[in-house]
Amino acid sequence: MMKSDDQFVEKVVEEVEKFQGNIIRVTEQVVELPDGRTSKREVVYHSGAIAILALTDQNEMIVERQWRAPIRAVSYEVPAGKVDERDTEIIDTVNRELNEETRLQAGKVEAVAGFYTSIGFSDEFMTLYVATELTPVANALPQDDDEMIELVYWNFDKATEMFNSGEMNDAKTVMAYLYWKTLQK
Repeated sequence: MMKSDDQFVEKVVEEVEKFQGNIIRVTEQVVELPDGRTSKREVVYHSGAIAILALTDQNEMIVERQWRAPIRAVSYEVPAGKVDERDTEIIDTVNRELNEETRLQAGKVEAVAGFYTSIGFSDEFMTLYVATELTPVANALPQDDDEMIELVYWNFDKATEMFNSGEMNDAKTVMAYLYWKTLQK
């Protein structure tokens, strides 16, 4: 018999902010476990994010090649970005990020799935979208001044090769690829 969710709930006894940045807020919590013991949790709060499986009319996946400081390496990633005060609806985030990062707009945008990116320490929730019927934007939005992005176009065979070799190792990109794989019938 499965336990009820109530048997797992931890009560936050104390929470101290350790860092407030532009993208994240970090706290340290003291929690009371269901059995009465206490423990510590480090929690990263994030505003939420979107990722985009942008597919061209030639059925190619648009991927960004860029440096990522936390892993000290170049990464291959689908276009993505955080939800922020510029956006009144989450679809605004999708359209803005697609414009900023690829200089394209989508005739069709569809939500695929929502997921927590690293549930063990962060509340970041990301929604994956598929964008198709891509055309160049009339008015390009400014790109982030600290981003150096190279756009790469992968057909399904190349994406599969990158997945199988482990060179595709970004979670949102793997998720996008696996969804794209379900469409290959």
